[in-house]
Amino acid sequence: MKILVPIKRVLDYNLKVRVKSDQSDVDLAGLKMSLNPFDEIALEEAIRLKEKGLAQDVVAVTIGPVAAQDVLRTALAMGCDRAIHITCDSPLEPLSTAKLLNALALKENPALILMGKQSIDNDYNQTGQMLAALLGWAQGTFASKIEFKDQKVSVTREVDGGLETLSLNLPAVITTDLRLNEPRYLTLPNIMKAKQKPIETLEASGFGIDLSPHLKIMKVEEPPKRTQGIMVGSASELLHKLQHEAKVIS
Repeated sequence: MKILVPIKRVLDYNLKVRVKSDQSDVDLAGLKMSLNPFDEIALEEAIRLKEKGLAQDVVAVTIGPVAAQDVLRTALAMGCDRAIHITCDSPLEPLSTAKLLNALALKENPALILMGKQSIDNDYNQTGQMLAALLGWAQGTFASKIEFKDQKVSVTREVDGGLETLSLNLPAVITTDLRLNEPRYLTLPNIMKAKQKPIETLEASGFGIDLSPHLKIMKVEEPPKRTQGIMVGSASELLHKLQHEAKVIS
């Protein structure tokens, strides 16, 4: 079984997001970029499936500028067999990303596509669903547990009422949630070996897909700062403030 794992380069989750002075976008200048955490979970799961003998080929793919190759090096250091870089210097919307991944999937013919449920920069949570629709494949989103049995894959996902389990026929698209696994730490020897491994490069323009945006960012601004809380002397005073000042209850 071949597993295709789309990954994305995003602002490191430990850093505070800054907004540009003209409020046109997020300011990434001089800040550390890293592998999207949800995609790292997808990579870990794919590699574990390979270690169990359920997969023979794990292929990582990213779409972005030349600098995005660093997340592919991370994927190779984790244990991926191959890495594909689709070069594109302009930001892409989820539908454009899904169209490129769809074209690549038709070329690579994987049995399973494992990807993070969302990226922490835009939080769209759309690409996996759109990709499954374009391919016409079964899909399981927000996976917290994945099991293979009788030529099918069982996906346990978290929903508002608890847990839901889906049984999917392959090929399928599965998006991963936080509780699926805990990614491994990279070892220095594997990091050094990954630097020498080849990365296949493809031009986004070579797929013949219209990647023009359909959305326009009007303004980006930080959320309002929380006001300082106050102490109340009794439950009745709290109830009065909720009713007459905050007006959140009647």
